[in-house]
Amino acid sequence: METMAKKKSTTQTAPEEEKLGFQTEVSRLLEIVASALYSNKEIFLRELISNASDACDRLRYAALTQPELSAGDTDFRIELACDAKARTLSISDNGIGMNRDDLVENLGTIARSGTAAFMRQLEQKSDGANLIGQFGVGFYAAFMVADEVQVSSRRAGETQGWRWTSDGKGEFTVAPTEEAPARGTRIQLRLKKGEDEFLDSTRLRHIVKTYSDHIAIPVVLRAGDKDDDKEETLNAASAIWTRPKSEISDEAYTEFYHHVAHAFDEPWLRLHFKAEGVLEYTGLLFIPASKPFDLFHPERQHGVKLYVKRVFISDQCDDLVPAYLRFLRGVIDTEDLPLNISRETLQHSPLLAKIRKAVTKRVLAELKKRAKKVPDEYDTFWDTFGAVLKEGLYEDADQRETLLELTRFATTHGVGTNESGRVSLADYIARMPAGQEAIYYLSGDDTDALRRSPHLEGFAAKGVEVLLFSDPVDEFWIPAVREYAGRQFKSVTRGATELSKIGDKKDADAEDKTDKPAAPGIDALVAFVKLTLTDEVKDVRVSERLTDSAVCLVADEGDIDMHLERLLKQHQQLDQAAKRVLEVNPDHPLIRRLAERLAGDGAASDEALADAAHLLLDQARILEGEPLPDPAAFGRRLTSLVERGLTSGD
Repeated sequence: METMAKKKSTTQTAPEEEKLGFQTEVSRLLEIVASALYSNKEIFLRELISNASDACDRLRYAALTQPELSAGDTDFRIELACDAKARTLSISDNGIGMNRDDLVENLGTIARSGTAAFMRQLEQKSDGANLIGQFGVGFYAAFMVADEVQVSSRRAGETQGWRWTSDGKGEFTVAPTEEAPARGTRIQLRLKKGEDEFLDSTRLRHIVKTYSDHIAIPVVLRAGDKDDDKEETLNAASAIWTRPKSEISDEAYTEFYHHVAHAFDEPWLRLHFKAEGVLEYTGLLFIPASKPFDLFHPERQHGVKLYVKRVFISDQCDDLVPAYLRFLRGVIDTEDLPLNISRETLQHSPLLAKIRKAVTKRVLAELKKRAKKVPDEYDTFWDTFGAVLKEGLYEDADQRETLLELTRFATTHGVGTNESGRVSLADYIARMPAGQEAIYYLSGDDTDALRRSPHLEGFAAKGVEVLLFSDPVDEFWIPAVREYAGRQFKSVTRGATELSKIGDKKDADAEDKTDKPAAPGIDALVAFVKLTLTDEVKDVRVSERLTDSAVCLVADEGDIDMHLERLLKQHQQLDQAAKRVLEVNPDHPLIRRLAERLAGDGAASDEALADAAHLLLDQARILEGEPLPDPAAFGRRLTSLVERGLTSGD
């Protein structure tokens, strides 16, 4: 991340005014924001009001342990004022406020992890507005309507006020000022030509009522001169989650989602509930329709805010919801925690642990209901958040059975309960053929590539469905889960298959009668290849799983799955790979010809056969997508073999 530009003054003392350069990412963001938000310019006011509300919430929480911070002014409010003559619109709050460092960090830089990834998505996707909101930089939407933005602020508990000014064209200035509010922040926009609508009180009323009616802090419009006491509260100014559902419109719910999630899309699911009894709490939670840009970032922070008696406590309470539900957005408000609880104490609160467990059960129960009633809609959810939900399979043993019921998988059959072809585990088991005892799966990086794997040939011939795992998380929950409904999960790339036991007995008898006789010398060929490759493979054996391909590599029964091994090696979590088992297809023309050659010549030391053995192993490696350990030797052997064939005329 690029650092801030150096101060342009060369004096030793701090200048009255500092001119600084925006961080590179901010400059790029400002270039993009115009096109992303142009069709919905009025949301700049929603974003600024939302930020002001957050500032008031943070001061209310800080004042619980430092009451002097809000002394003399405990009635939080957000104020709008417009000056038609000066063509300015101001948004003020009496919240936590900002000092010089806060202004530089919050308004001059994007001081968040994942910035580079965010910018890439923002430049590549058409839903730029949604990404801007998710990243928490909605402040910059102000430059859609203003050719200059001035922020005057004084942090609670400090005496010095500060002013931040910019035209959004690459630089900003920061200077001390005595004109800042006594506490809090005032943002003054000098509107561009053609943006007079945002000086009209009727228009402002409509915007606030549409986008910010749910804000729990009064949004006041001040009309007339500064000395005029004429004021009008524009919003309901009560916590939306405390109101009866019957009094809340779908539009109001959606706008609250936009506020709490910093999002522009429509929520996929809404849950509004109240728990009463031994433990009392209210929840208003949403599942977004689109994937947050930082969903898989290692920090894995969720978006659910904790309130106590309608007082904001924290938006970084890791114990409020499990990490595998981090896509949730919304609030949990409880009556049972003390108002002065610290964030450190929250980590060890048994009451919070009970809330977490109950909320998790409620969310999963709702997902289960949706999966049953509207499978196509649930499939859309699974596309977006399924990989995250599967993390719970190894993180949350208590909810494992429910989570297994919610999982959906692509399969080799490609026909599921919905258009995507994904199936539930229950559906998979229901259509297993007679004799199949395990749930078979194949892991890899890409579903389409998995469908072409030679490991599937024998299963396809038997009509056995195989689950296709293409999410990295799949390799990690399988060892923790092991089975579902009494059926073990079994990789088709590990151990010997049990295909001979699968299928109707009549079909099996028919197969026995029509089986081709084994080519003479197959056993001898297997022994020869094993001896030749003794330093490179664990074993060589005749394959039951191959029908079309000549060879494949498999992991031995007790060894690590091959795809997991590759993942661990990529992340430098594994130093030495286990030797694999090479399986050969006795019915493949190449294998039969090699067996006949060995039987006919009786030449165990035949150089051509030794080269062929190495080429078979390299072919199996290529099919697995693994790099060849010695490409030069591979090329030499292949050239030699082709040359012999051309020379002999075979």
